[in-house]
Amino acid sequence: MAEVKKSLPDFYALTAREIMDRKLWELPLVAQDASVDSVMELLTKSDYVWVVESEESKKVVGIITEHDILNIFAPEKKMSFFGAPTKKTLHFESYENAEHLMSRHPIVCSPDETVRDILKKMAFHRIRRIPVVENELLIGEITLHHLIKEFHLFMKTTARL
Repeated sequence: MAEVKKSLPDFYALTAREIMDRKLWELPLVAQDASVDSVMELLTKSDYVWVVESEESKKVVGIITEHDILNIFAPEKKMSFFGAPTKKTLHFESYENAEHLMSRHPIVCSPDETVRDILKKMAFHRIRRIPVVENELLIGEITLHHLIKEFHLFMKTTARL
């Protein structure tokens, strides 16, 4: 256990750029004007989808998670009489594209943020994934699962030194 305590500060000091998943072609991405069918197809393979401004742009404008879809599928809806309807007050049939399904303004991190800062954001906002954004464009992502794998690898590497 002393070994973990000794190396944890070093792990916290790593930056997003050092550990992020850079394989953009493997990330679940969809344009905000993509059909609901396209979104659902991606969600059969992944539990979330990053929503980008357009197919050409990698500007992240939202995220759609399984939890978002649960809110849509839930049979009982509470109607809001104050303000504009939200995805929790509308029925699935009223959604036309990804923009209607997504949670807007996702929490992001920069490539220079440390693992410590990223974990604080994840814990505070109760999220398990965060896009790494540079100049407003998606350059990678970090998920909690990814951090666990990276920490395990870090521990193995540190133990050999």
